[in-house]
Amino acid sequence: MLTAITGINWGDEGKGRMVDLLSEDYDIVIRFQGGNNAGHTVVNERGEFILNLLPSGILRSDVVNVIGNGVVVDIKHLAEEMNKLKAAGIEITPNNLKISDRAIIVMPYHVRQDCLEEERLADAKYGSTKRGIGPVYGDKYMKKGLRMGELLDSEEDLKNRLKGIIEWKNLTIEKGYGDSPVDFDEMWAYLKEYGSIAKDFVCDTGVYLNDAHKNGKKIMFEAQLGALRDIDYGIYPFTSSSSTISAYAPIGAGVPNLKVTNSIGIMKAYSTCVGEGPFTAEMFGEKAEELRKAGNEYGAATGRPRRVGGFDVLASRYGVMAQAADEIALTKLDVLSYLEEIPVCVGYTFEGELLKDFPIGEKLFKAKPVYEYKKGWMKDISGCRKVEELPQEAIDYIKYLEEAVDCKIKYVSVGPEREQYIVMK
Repeated sequence: MLTAITGINWGDEGKGRMVDLLSEDYDIVIRFQGGNNAGHTVVNERGEFILNLLPSGILRSDVVNVIGNGVVVDIKHLAEEMNKLKAAGIEITPNNLKISDRAIIVMPYHVRQDCLEEERLADAKYGSTKRGIGPVYGDKYMKKGLRMGELLDSEEDLKNRLKGIIEWKNLTIEKGYGDSPVDFDEMWAYLKEYGSIAKDFVCDTGVYLNDAHKNGKKIMFEAQLGALRDIDYGIYPFTSSSSTISAYAPIGAGVPNLKVTNSIGIMKAYSTCVGEGPFTAEMFGEKAEELRKAGNEYGAATGRPRRVGGFDVLASRYGVMAQAADEIALTKLDVLSYLEEIPVCVGYTFEGELLKDFPIGEKLFKAKPVYEYKKGWMKDISGCRKVEELPQEAIDYIKYLEEAVDCKIKYVSVGPEREQYIVMK
C-alpha cells in the first residue's frame, strides 16, 4: 500500500494530526518535499509536538521515517528538532530515521538571501517565511546545491565544492544586494558542526524504500503545505518552491518507479491562509477574529496569525482535483460549534461574471466571494466518536461539503487529540 497524505487548501489543514493517527497502520512515513518553513502539530498522550522537518510518524516507535530527496534540509534546525524530541523521550536513531543522500542542504546564506529579497520587495513581498526555502530550491535547479550525501565525502572534496558555491553565491549577496560577503570559514564550521550530526542518518533511501515495497511494507507519503501552494498548480507566485501534490510523492521520496495507490486529502472545515496573495474567501473584523481564536489559527512554524474565512468551495474542489484525492479527512469541524450560521464561500464573481471554476491570474486576484450560510449546531461535538452522536446539522454540513467537492469524506476530526475523530459510514 502506497498512500499519500496531502493538503487540499493553502496548508495548515491538519496533515500532521492525520498522519500521526493513520500511521498506526503503516510501516514507513516519508516527507517528500518542502523544508522547515511549515509546521505539523501533533497532540497525543505524550504531549503536543510541532514538527517542521521530521515526518509525523516519528512519534510512533514502530514506524521508520524517511526524509526524501525532494526535501531541503536545514541541518541546524534538524539537530535542534531532534534534540527537543529526544528530551521528550522520543527515540531517534538511524534505525527509525533515514535521510536521502540526494536531499539538498539549506545553508545560512540561503536564509540571508531570502531575507534580503523580502526586504528588497518591500510592500510587494511574497510573504516568505525567511527560512531560505526559495533560494535553496533555486540553487538546486541551478546545480549549485550541496547534497546530504556530500557530507560523507572526503573533506577535501566537500571543501572544494563549498568554495566554488560560495564564490558564485557572493556574486548575488555581495555584488547584487550589496551585503557583506559569505565567509567560507564560517560556512565550513557550520557544515562540520551540524553535518557531523546529520550524516549518520544519510543513506540511499531509494534502495531502502524499493526493498521495503518488495517486502510488502505499507508506505505513507506526507506532504507539507497544500495544493494551492504548489509551485505549478498553486496561486503563483504566492506559492512554496516545491511540488506539494500527490503525483510528486514517489518522485520526492526517491521511488519514481512506484505509484500512489491511495490519495487522502486533508481538508479544513473552513478556510485559513498564512502569508500574502489572493484569498478570496477571507473574512475581516470581529467575525474573523472570533473564528481565528476559536481555531487557534496561528502558524505552527512562524507564529503568524492566519487569515481566515468560510469554507471555499471553488478552491477546495480544485484542490481535490490537483491532489487526485480518493477520499477526504475533514479537520477542525469542532471549531465551528459556536456558530449559529456557518459561512460558506460558494463561488466567486469577476467584473459581474459568476465563476464556476477556480481561476488563475487577474480573475483570481480581483475575484469577489459569494457567500451562503448553513445552519450551525451550537453544540460541543469534541466528545463524539460515532456518526450517530453528531447533531443532524453537523451531519448535513459534512454531506454538503462532500457533494460540493465531489469526493467522499471518510474521516472527520473533532479535536486535536489522537482519538478525537469519527470514521464516516
